[in-house]
Amino acid sequence: MNIKKLTLSALFLALGIVLPFLTGQIPQFGKMMLPMHIPVLICGFVCGAPYGLIVGLIVPILRSLLLGMPQMMPTAVGMAIELATYGLVTGLLYSKLKNKKFGIIITLIASMIVGRIVWGFVSFILHKIIGSVFTWKLFMAGAFLNAVPGIIVQLLLIPVLIYALKKNNLLEC
Repeated sequence: MNIKKLTLSALFLALGIVLPFLTGQIPQFGKMMLPMHIPVLICGFVCGAPYGLIVGLIVPILRSLLLGMPQMMPTAVGMAIELATYGLVTGLLYSKLKNKKFGIIITLIASMIVGRIVWGFVSFILHKIIGSVFTWKLFMAGAFLNAVPGIIVQLLLIPVLIYALKKNNLLEC
């Protein structure tokens, strides 16, 4: 067990709980800015796949249990699987691409795509379980159209942060 990675993971978990307060006053704005995604993606880059997966799995569930937001079913459960996928894929891909010219961007984009596909699949199943319908239109709106501002923030902010950490030798845990 790496105590440094464990400590940093706890920090990312806390950020995942706290960051939504910045957008929580306007729920629609929070859904667009995706504040829980950022610390999970960064955790995958910094701490690796297992830690990113665990933080991603815990953040939405814990936030739902503590604060009632997001709603547990189907939102928090679906998000938990989605964010766990982000953390896992980011950690796995970055370990292979960290020395490549566009490794950070490729890792981030691939993680975001895979995570959204997983979210759509899981959401379809969860909606079936609770007796509601999850359509292609709902998938496109939730995964891409409504999320454009958050996607842009992630694409601008995360590579800059990861590059700065890497440049200053702070990325390796």
